[in-house]
Amino acid sequence: MGKLDGKVAVITGGTSGLALASAKLFVKEGAYVFITGRRKEQLDKAVAEVGKNVTGFQGDASNLADLDRLFEIVKKEKGHIDVLFASAGLGELNYPIGAITEEHYHKTFDLNVKGTIFTVQKALPLLRDGGSIIMTGSIAGSKGFPGFSVYNASKAAIRSLARTWTMDLQPRKIRVNVISPGPIATGAMKDMPKEVIDGFVA
Repeated sequence: MGKLDGKVAVITGGTSGLALASAKLFVKEGAYVFITGRRKEQLDKAVAEVGKNVTGFQGDASNLADLDRLFEIVKKEKGHIDVLFASAGLGELNYPIGAITEEHYHKTFDLNVKGTIFTVQKALPLLRDGGSIIMTGSIAGSKGFPGFSVYNASKAAIRSLARTWTMDLQPRKIRVNVISPGPIATGAMKDMPKEVIDGFVA
């Protein structure tokens, strides 16, 4: 008997890294999972890796219409959510103050902050009382990394949102937690300069 037998989980950005590993573990523990991703080929591959009790949804977590479609499918197929893991996000290096562009700001905050806010808000009607919301933060939310200030700020926002939502959702006994990992050797690191990766390893 698994810890998540009969539970329904939604994991955004679930096609790689920490989120994909979580989807596999959730299924192993008995849950049915919905995973989302923007690229169909990567999404199909992730669904195949999870193997069973999984539905893939192609969509962008920063696009509110895509979120509406996602939760309509979840409602139709399962009727409720027990665990929401808002993990979709991105980070771009080499934008020190003086080099930040409006495009970089919007790209980062639209997915990391706006996407998280509306993923959670649109899931609430389906989220069972006593359920769980998990969000992916980062140690960058409380520690400065040079050239990474917009990303750092977006992850600090996630921590702040969680603190407030914990109080907002207390009457429904919905838990809100943030995972704040350090660097993890996932595909997200493949384009980073070697010296940056070496610094993380050290």
